[in-house]
Amino acid sequence: MAGLKEVRIRIASVKSTQQITNAMKMVAASKLRKAQTAIIKLRPYAFKLREILQNLSASITDSDENVFSRERKPEKVLLIVIASNRGLCGAFNSNIIKMAVNLTATTYREQFTGNNVSFITIGRKATEYFRKRKYNVLASHDELFDRLTFANVAVLAENLMKGFAGGEYDRIDLVYNQFKNAAVQRLIVEQYLPVAPPADSGQAPATKIGSDYIFEPDKETIVRELIPKTLRIQLFKALLDSFASEQGARMTAMQKATENAKDLLRDLNISYNKARQNAITNAILEIVSGAEALKG
Repeated sequence: MAGLKEVRIRIASVKSTQQITNAMKMVAASKLRKAQTAIIKLRPYAFKLREILQNLSASITDSDENVFSRERKPEKVLLIVIASNRGLCGAFNSNIIKMAVNLTATTYREQFTGNNVSFITIGRKATEYFRKRKYNVLASHDELFDRLTFANVAVLAENLMKGFAGGEYDRIDLVYNQFKNAAVQRLIVEQYLPVAPPADSGQAPATKIGSDYIFEPDKETIVRELIPKTLRIQLFKALLDSFASEQGARMTAMQKATENAKDLLRDLNISYNKARQNAITNAILEIVSGAEALKG
């Protein structure tokens, strides 16, 4: 009978866990709907704005105003790692951290001289990991996910632009999860500064079709106004992507946990019924054996 009691306690515990994971799944699904709507609306605008900026920047690379597109020898690299403040979202945080560590240990060491890599972390999970292991973490902005607005993100973007323009960093990269759907997130390493030139389409120069813009007042003025705005939006887009990916990963993880709890409950109920059947059978055998002994 002690075995029956243990199984009953475990069944009650699994049922309680199942209720918690199911509630967390529904909360994540609610947050995911809002986050998905926000990133889907922003993404086309951000992509087109960046495309226009890249084309304009490529045509005035010699201008003193175009400091954010100027390539420098990348001796001081800043890596912005975007994770989450909370766990229970599968491999979401571990994949981001693993990618950042691999970049530092392999890619940056092979491609860039000086091996001087600094970190800015967004999300408590990344902050705790890199600070605990004594990485060069300049700052952490975990509070951004508590109130994810464009105004709050713009402050960080301004600081990054000032640092790059002042020579504190020669290159700034973003590492984050790009939202694809509720079950799929893509790990992205994106060059934030300097502004990357437009991708080569592989066409011959004579066959490339360029956009013929009429500029008012002039290219330099437009780029000077456009670059800060674009960079603020790019950082905001990365945070929205990461937040939507986090909710999708958490919803998927909690759904799997709920299904696993359901399977475990089924197995525990079978075990409980078998143990109860054995206990009843043993009790009947003892009664019958006692009755036969009295007859003898």
